[in-house]
Amino acid sequence: MERLNEYEVEERLEGLNDWSVADGEITRTYTLDSFPAALDFVQEVGALAEHLGHHPRILIDYKKVTLAVTTHDAGGLTGKDFELAEACDAI
Repeated sequence: MERLNEYEVEERLEGLNDWSVADGEITRTYTLDSFPAALDFVQEVGALAEHLGHHPRILIDYKKVTLAVTTHDAGGLTGKDFELAEACDAI
């Protein structure tokens, strides 16, 4: 998949809630109701990522889960990253 330019990244980012760009990744922190809810969310993200063949970096901090997504093979952000972000938001 082809890497997006800065304009394309900003345009795609406008369609997402609470995601931002940092260090060549798009990131979002979700706050869940409890630690078990955070773990359940991560399990769903993991299953989704495995299905899509595109895996985020995941940080669990009690009831907060931070996802960071980039396409390593392309050396930056691609449409795959935004597709995964949209799918995670739909969980």
